[in-house]
Amino acid sequence: MASPTPNQHSHAHASLELLYDISREIASTLDLHQVLNRVLALSMRTIGTVSGSIIVVNEQGKPVDSAIIYEDDMVNHSTRHLSTLLKQGLAGWVVKNRQSALILNTKHDDRWIKRSSQSKSIRNAKSALSVPLIAREQFVGVITLSHPIPHFLTHDHLDLLQAIADQAAIAVVNARLYEASQQQARVMSALAKSATGITASLKLSDVLQHILEQINRALMVDVVSLALIDAEKGYLVFRASSSPDKRIIGMKVKMGQGIVGWVAQEERGVVVSNTYEDDRFYAEIDEILGFRTRAVACAPIRSRGEVIGVLQAINPVEGGFGPDALLVLTGIGSLAGTAIQHAQLFEELQAAHSRYRDLYNNSIDAILITDWKGNIIEANRQTMILSEYAYRNLRHKHIRDIHDLDIETVGENLEYITSDETQSYESVLHAKDEKAIPIQVHVHLIHIDGKHLPQWTFRDITERKELDQLRDDLLSMIYHDLRSPLANVVSSLDVLESIESFENDATLSLFNIAVRSTKRIERLTKSLLDVNRLEAGQPVTNTKPTHVRQLIEESIDAILPIANNKNQELIIQVSDDIPPADMDENMIQRVLINLLENAVKYTPPESPVIVGAAQIGQELNFWIEDRGAGIPADKRSTIFDKYTRLHGEKGPRGIGLGLAFCRLAVNGHGGRIWVDEGAEGGARFAFTLPVAEQTREVESTK
Repeated sequence: MASPTPNQHSHAHASLELLYDISREIASTLDLHQVLNRVLALSMRTIGTVSGSIIVVNEQGKPVDSAIIYEDDMVNHSTRHLSTLLKQGLAGWVVKNRQSALILNTKHDDRWIKRSSQSKSIRNAKSALSVPLIAREQFVGVITLSHPIPHFLTHDHLDLLQAIADQAAIAVVNARLYEASQQQARVMSALAKSATGITASLKLSDVLQHILEQINRALMVDVVSLALIDAEKGYLVFRASSSPDKRIIGMKVKMGQGIVGWVAQEERGVVVSNTYEDDRFYAEIDEILGFRTRAVACAPIRSRGEVIGVLQAINPVEGGFGPDALLVLTGIGSLAGTAIQHAQLFEELQAAHSRYRDLYNNSIDAILITDWKGNIIEANRQTMILSEYAYRNLRHKHIRDIHDLDIETVGENLEYITSDETQSYESVLHAKDEKAIPIQVHVHLIHIDGKHLPQWTFRDITERKELDQLRDDLLSMIYHDLRSPLANVVSSLDVLESIESFENDATLSLFNIAVRSTKRIERLTKSLLDVNRLEAGQPVTNTKPTHVRQLIEESIDAILPIANNKNQELIIQVSDDIPPADMDENMIQRVLINLLENAVKYTPPESPVIVGAAQIGQELNFWIEDRGAGIPADKRSTIFDKYTRLHGEKGPRGIGLGLAFCRLAVNGHGGRIWVDEGAEGGARFAFTLPVAEQTREVESTK
């Protein structure tokens, strides 16, 4: 092999020196546009051309930046024009084939794009070469040079340009990486500043204002607007805007309508450089406000993975939106969603707290809050009015200091107070100056500052107690005033029955009505007396073994005329071998008659009423079942209280003593009374009485 000639050594040395200079020159900056300008300028100067271009593409093959020199003048081309160059002509061929190309005479090569204004004269013929920019097996762009003289450019020039391109490709990749890192740094910086500004307050109006300010600071636009989604009604409502014209506040846009509605519906951001060329643009708002939206960037506001609104930045102050505009806006949208939700929750909490405080202070009942030791830690205005204690004095008292604590209901250490139900009982409030006030107490748990604490409600029942006493006094007066004339009526009827045969049926019917009515009044007056006596704690002493079936039949006879008038059937369900019960016969008969009268009264005509009894262990279980409207479940525990009547019940109404007498009478015999739902609707009243003592003794010997 022949040794290199001195000229070859000199050429190689010059080439290496040239590449070193080029490498050092293009490595002196990391700005992508400067890199492109320097690469193109060095390439043209080194090879000796007067026109050239270098186009950089992204991973999708779309142009992102370029440098173009035509006859020593810098030329700016739109992205659309650059896309055309990459698809056609010599550069397009290099992009498609990923290899270098040399054209000695552009007039005779179809790969060269000829301008429509060019003639076919020889002086328009050129020589051109083009090489790809490839770094790390990634196509990053293409560089093309041309000379006005055909055959000027040679393969040596092509090799040299390829060597330059290899160096340039690495520089381009480095510049792009640097630009990406700078962009990320700008985005992170903008988001960090935005996070600080947006979360500086929990007041919703302040939060919205901070969001607008941060977007304006990051993107430098004319107007920023914010709309939130009303999910129930299916539209967006503009809630904030930096525009001086505040008419946009409150404007509504349907989901999918306009660019804002499209972003909300599609749940992704968009940048529109020319709104009037975009079919999604909704120009009606511009017409209303007298504003012109040239360019817009929109991004969804997200919270917990859901889109709750849209951010809109309009008309960049300088040029168009930068490549990181959507990224910044999307990031702020995520921050904004969390901040907005927190502010909304905080305002809801504040409103709820305010409502509770208003209800607490303006309640007509006294309300106190204690700790679990019973120490009073809070009291409302009505508590101070009712107790006549100052707030500072109440704060130093125990809950048992101001009322008689019902230990059986709430427990010695308040251990029976749970979150499941409200405990209630009657008590006496010990007000200032030893004043005693009857109260109804309700206690349940409430959640305050992360703790469950007992809340006590004291309702002044002085008027109710006074009314009850007035009723008792009135009933007592009625009883005593009725007893003497009633005895005279009964005696007169007995005498009349003994001396009169009543051969006339009408007269006999009237006499029987008078007798039944008199007996009913007797039962009522005796019941009134028994209520007072049993409430006073007097025991039931006049008890004896009583046959159950006979007692039930006699009780039915007393109300049979009423049942016959309604064509009702009275069904007895008592076995023949049922044992007798220990009872005050007259008192329990009045209990049965009372329950039967109620059953007949509230059962529709031609419907049955069932009365029965059965032995269960050492007790006899009695029941009366009707086909009426029944007793609501929430009223069954109070239906036996004095003066209790169901609101809204139809038909005749009493004074609310009948069932109270039944409870006192049954309890006085050591039994229980309750009400359930009947098997076929209606109510089923039941009570128990002890089996007669002699029967228990006989059964124990078996």
